Amino acid sequence: MERETITAGDLTLRPFVAGDIPWVYEVSLDPAVQRFLEIPIPYRMADADYFVREMAIAAWDQRTRAEFVIEGGAGERLGRVGLSLDGRGAGQIGYWLDPAARGRGVATAAVLMLCGWGFERLGLALIEWRAEVGNAASRRVAEKAGFRIEATLRQRLVHRGVRVDAWIGSMLSSELPTRPG
Repeated sequence: MERETITAGDLTLRPFVAGDIPWVYEVSLDPAVQRFLEIPIPYRMADADYFVREMAIAAWDQRTRAEFVIEGGAGERLGRVGLSLDGRGAGQIGYWLDPAARGRGVATAAVLMLCGWGFERLGLALIEWRAEVGNAASRRVAEKAGFRIEATLRQRLVHRGVRVDAWIGSMLSSELPTRPG
């Protein structure tokens, strides 16, 4: 799968590079990121290195993930959005934002951009969203982007070794509300 850059308006989604490691480390120290993401605590620079090199760059080459840095018009890094790919026409979306970028509609716009790309360029039929119950910010983004919330799944996620309930939603290719670009 060839790495691509996606641009719409003032936002750009670009593939990760090794130079993003220190930024990933800093954002991953944010309490909101640590509260809802299954990341190591304490979070170390080696964890950021693993995420960027293995989960973002190498996984892209293996066609199992498509991970992007969200950049603003001035090139500032605002967050991350990505798709895990199942190889059978479906993906699972995930995202987080730098604390300075929250509350500005960045995540919703990036999710719409990535969903449009996934449906059009990858030919996905379905994109799924999941979040731990209580992650209201993630749910708001999913709903604003057009995901249909389908259910609360009992103890479906494991967070810090404890089973927790998860919200799940989906979007079909025919349901994308706004074509980016």
